[in-house]
Amino acid sequence: MTEYHVRPEALKALDPMARRVTQDGATEPPGSGRYLHHRERGIYVDIVTGEPLFASSDKFDSGCGWPSFTRPIDADRVRESIDRSYGMIRTEVRSAAGDSHLGHVFDDGPRDRGGLRYCINSAALRFVPRAEMAAQGYADYLDQVGGE
Repeated sequence: MTEYHVRPEALKALDPMARRVTQDGATEPPGSGRYLHHRERGIYVDIVTGEPLFASSDKFDSGCGWPSFTRPIDADRVRESIDRSYGMIRTEVRSAAGDSHLGHVFDDGPRDRGGLRYCINSAALRFVPRAEMAAQGYADYLDQVGGE
């Protein structure tokens, strides 16, 4: 498995929202994320490390206001922990290598696809189109996005 780590140049390049989300655990406003209605084939990677997180084939429209996925590319790529902020008990999702806050996971996803909904902030992600995946080092994940 490829090693991923926090890239200082990526941290410096974060816009204010991406910094608040990934580094401070904030949440972008619902309906505002650039990947909410995104339908192109490819993968979504951690904006800080480039670690592959979610495949377009696992993305679905949950109506919650944030991009939603049924599962991560690889369970080892995300870490989950209990989040008791704002008087709620939720399961926070962070990238394994970069420890970037990504969002939360809930058990109200499509039952026929495992029942989970990974509710993820667009600000924590960078999209790699299928056509560029091999050139950017993600050829091992081509089978997860389907099509040519």
